[in-house]
Amino acid sequence: MPTEYFEQRERALLGERFDVLYAAPQETAERGVTVSALRASPEQFAQKADFPLEASPFCKAAFVVHQPDFKPGRHPYHHAGVFYSQEPSASSAAPLLGVQPGMRVLDMCAAPGGKSSQLAAALQGRGVLVSNEYVAARADILKSNLERMGVPNAVVLNETPARIADALPEFFDRVLVDAPCSGEGMFRKEPVARTQHCEALVKQCAALGAEILDCAAAVLAPGGQLVYSTCTFAPEEDEGQVAAFLQRHPEFELADALGNVDYTFGSEGEANRTGGLPLDVSKVRRIWPCQGGEGHFMARLVKNGTPRALPAEGEYTPEEQLWLAAAEAAGKKAKGKGGKPAKAADARSARRENARACREAVRGAGRSRETAAEAVSPAQSLAAWQEFAKEYFPALADRPAVVHGGGVLLPVPFPQTNLHVLRAGVFVGSVQKGRFVPEHHLFTAFGALCVNREELTLSDPRTVEYLSGREVEARTAADGWCCVTVDGWTLGGNCSRWSLRLWNAVVEEDFALKTQTLVYTPERVEKALCEFDCVETDRDFSRAGDIFCFRDGVRTELALCS
Repeated sequence: MPTEYFEQRERALLGERFDVLYAAPQETAERGVTVSALRASPEQFAQKADFPLEASPFCKAAFVVHQPDFKPGRHPYHHAGVFYSQEPSASSAAPLLGVQPGMRVLDMCAAPGGKSSQLAAALQGRGVLVSNEYVAARADILKSNLERMGVPNAVVLNETPARIADALPEFFDRVLVDAPCSGEGMFRKEPVARTQHCEALVKQCAALGAEILDCAAAVLAPGGQLVYSTCTFAPEEDEGQVAAFLQRHPEFELADALGNVDYTFGSEGEANRTGGLPLDVSKVRRIWPCQGGEGHFMARLVKNGTPRALPAEGEYTPEEQLWLAAAEAAGKKAKGKGGKPAKAADARSARRENARACREAVRGAGRSRETAAEAVSPAQSLAAWQEFAKEYFPALADRPAVVHGGGVLLPVPFPQTNLHVLRAGVFVGSVQKGRFVPEHHLFTAFGALCVNREELTLSDPRTVEYLSGREVEARTAADGWCCVTVDGWTLGGNCSRWSLRLWNAVVEEDFALKTQTLVYTPERVEKALCEFDCVETDRDFSRAGDIFCFRDGVRTELALCS
């Protein structure tokens, strides 16, 4: 094992069991996928998947993938939000919360979004999921992943736990704290975790985890449940953390970690890791490397009191109706962008203008809600959406809709606060050049409701062509906007006549450097261009390869992943 401090500590705690518990059954970390119930059941997915699967012991919706060259980010089912790629044991914590449709659920430390997507699947589009991430860049990734997974009822925050606790006291029925930790369970998967590890880091993470847990206690409603999890073995962050929390919060009781599921995994906690504080370690759960996981700890805590009654399907509580009305009122007060005073141009704004131009070239002019220059009143935007919805999404036509930031939003019942909200609900589109243009998230969230569909299959060569951004023949969709599916699962939306072309796909999760060619996903084009000194084009922007950038005197071609 990596560090001298770690091995000395663990050998002292485990004795002769050290070599057994830390003997992983394979040399490298397992790879796996977790199926989203918003798309399919595990059985349906297993029948259609074209790669080998083995049921995971840690979650009924998860599978282990024994295929070394498996690239989940390139698979069409990944783009369709059918599965989330994660190490198998990482899917173990979220089901322990026992989330039910209609609940208010908080994922306090949510990025990159694997556990949030599991919580969203349990909610089945009802209630509200608040997914928070403190680091701004990771919060953007979280938002993108939840959109890809087709989550319709998420509020994505970029906030501190303390501000959430102040703004939403006793608000949530369920809270997940997958705490930032020293990462001892990630030593095999993440080499940087080994190099950064030390005793000081463990103490720092334990202190941070205690602060986050106190904030989680404040936002949890009476009768609510909290699951605390880590991917470390450190006593101060695991059994000792939970024991200390119960000393500070007598209004909480420790419950059986597996009390909300009908299966078992891992082992009980360790009595010599509580820091001398009382704790029934039989109720907490550990996953050791010898059990097929990388290393996780979980505890479930219940707050004293009576849980609130959940609203019936399709109904809102009186306070939720007030929140929706407040959102509608705020939308009616929104002003067009034409009335804002122009800012003085500077080098940074000039680069942003270049980036916007390039993004329009890659995705098509007018695709971005932020770049729509025309001033449209909220009433006009809502009328355009209603007309569009009646033609393509009739089941959504009567849903509450509001105007926000120039676009039409299908909101979730959530109070107005001063929190930094990145997304609250589904932006369905905006009026551009006199017509309603839908957003990609509309199709990922509600594609199953679209009445005009282009149906692809996994074996259809058009599927790969479409995901590569190339035009493909439309065979089943009528003229107009359509939902593009693979094996019945939504890939995105398009305007069909004779052909289709993907305008908002995530073709690859990372960028790569190839001999002075930077390869990006379409979503990262704008951010990437802001880093360059200037931008020029050789042709007509018909493909990203027509964009050339300069930085430090070096000419670089910008290309899309394929």
